[in-house]
Amino acid sequence: MGTDLTPSLWESTFNKLLEEELEYNDTWVFRFNNSLHEQLSPEEKRRGWKIYCPSAFGQFKCKTCSKTWPSARVMVLFHYRLQKERGTVVMRRFGQKCRRCNGDFARPGFSPRVVEEVLLKLISKIRKNCYGEEDEGGGCSSESTVVWTKPHESSLCEACAKGICSKVDQDRSA
Repeated sequence: MGTDLTPSLWESTFNKLLEEELEYNDTWVFRFNNSLHEQLSPEEKRRGWKIYCPSAFGQFKCKTCSKTWPSARVMVLFHYRLQKERGTVVMRRFGQKCRRCNGDFARPGFSPRVVEEVLLKLISKIRKNCYGEEDEGGGCSSESTVVWTKPHESSLCEACAKGICSKVDQDRSA
């Protein structure tokens, strides 16, 4: 299973799925922000921002020692909104530290299948929260197909350090 350590896979998959899954003529933009916060300010809520924060299966590679490792609990944070026929999605991937050298947080890579599963669920949330459609249970969920065989190492997890990791698969519209 190959993984993509660059954000381009997310953006191109999102654009492809928009064409296939969203039957509206609104324009959507997909961006990245590694300082995105898990909480919305009252002003952001008034401006229509919503949050979706799932976990997914990812792969890491340490920049210092080149060690690689998989994780079934990689947190991904999305802020999204639709205003005046313009939609915006902002994404943050949370990192993990290498157990061997405990250096900087490594950014995760994801297989195309996992990216598609997470984005299908996001599009389901967009359909429900931005267009008022019924939630069909929207697409597969990568966390439902993953068997967690090792304990999660909170001390190495960026999302745990930010207090997000225990809040798996959130969708907060308000």
